[in-house]
Amino acid sequence: MLPQIPPTTASGARLAAKPHPLITEAQQADDFLGSSLQVRPWIMRSSLCWLLPLLLILASAAQGQPTRRPRPRPRPRPRPRPRPTPSFPDPHEPSEPTDLPPPLPPGPPSVFPDCPRECYCPSDFPSALYCDSRNLRKVPVIPSRIHYLYLQNNFITELPVESFKNATGLRWINLDNNRIRKVDQRVLEKLPSLVFLYMEKNQLEEVPSALPRNLEQLRLSQNQISRIPPGVFSKLENLLLLDLQHNKLSDGVFKPDTFQGLKNLMQLNLAHNILRKMPPKVPTAIHQLYLDSNKIETIPNGYFKGFPNLAFIRLNYNKLSDRGLPKNSFNISNLLVLHLSHNKISNVPAINNKLEHLYLNNNSIEKINGTQICPTDLVAFHDFSSDLENVPHLRYLRLDGNYLKPPIPLDLMMCFRLLQSVVI
Repeated sequence: MLPQIPPTTASGARLAAKPHPLITEAQQADDFLGSSLQVRPWIMRSSLCWLLPLLLILASAAQGQPTRRPRPRPRPRPRPRPRPTPSFPDPHEPSEPTDLPPPLPPGPPSVFPDCPRECYCPSDFPSALYCDSRNLRKVPVIPSRIHYLYLQNNFITELPVESFKNATGLRWINLDNNRIRKVDQRVLEKLPSLVFLYMEKNQLEEVPSALPRNLEQLRLSQNQISRIPPGVFSKLENLLLLDLQHNKLSDGVFKPDTFQGLKNLMQLNLAHNILRKMPPKVPTAIHQLYLDSNKIETIPNGYFKGFPNLAFIRLNYNKLSDRGLPKNSFNISNLLVLHLSHNKISNVPAINNKLEHLYLNNNSIEKINGTQICPTDLVAFHDFSSDLENVPHLRYLRLDGNYLKPPIPLDLMMCFRLLQSVVI
């Protein structure tokens, strides 16, 4: 088909044909599309400017990260340098040693006008003065009416001559647990009525001199005593108890006349010292003798024969062996209690009928022969009930810590019929 040629006018000019309505709309759409394509790049660029931060915020929220930037940590401030301590002393610093607490404040007023303010004077016990546990450095002024003085648990370091000048009627003085090193020789001789003197847990290096004649109990344990002045006990005929345990007493301290004058002494305690031998010339009136925790190896033959009243002996924790124990060392008439534990004994020593308690634990005993150690002849004694005085009185026997094994030997039980407890 030939293409159609548009019609011309009379002058030869061609007439413009009217466009088809569909063609016109399509062309307008193309023109609009072209113009819109020219505008879109600007719109996209402007949209990305605010869309990108939004996407970053959403992504960070989805990962659980904080949306805000972390603030920078503040730099640590430099510590201030300590100021130098002034060289001059503090005017409020106490002059007392730093290891001692200050004295306690005065107590309430007493009904007795002469009562020291740092002590307590009970109204129902007017002859007593309680100055214990008051952090005292020295002995206060003691009223003359006082007979019983309590000064324990303080920080007293010495007893000068004027310590008790007003209280010459003192009967009881307790100075335990102080720091006493020095005692004036004249301070105690001015107390003729003194009966009890307690000075345990101090720092004494020797037994105080010029002790009162009427003294009955002298307790000096847990000091640093290594010397006993000659004749210090010579006038103490009334002394009943002498306690010198936990000191530094050696064999050379005790002379034959050390205990001379102690005619009525009943208890002597020399435990926890450094003795290697039995002390010489112990008073014969003794009832109780404590020598445990020393280094004693031997007991002289017949050492205890001259003590008719001796009923109690403690020799635990020494170095006694069979070689150092004569056969009848402890076969004395009135002995009731004998402690020989923690030694090196291999055989049970001979005992008397009246012994009631025997401690032989922690030794080297391997066997027991009841016939040999029985103080009574079993062959001649068929009926024990006929003569109860001669029946062995042993009630408690301790043998544990040796090389023995149960059962208890039958001959041992046949001899000691009154046994109530046996420990093997």
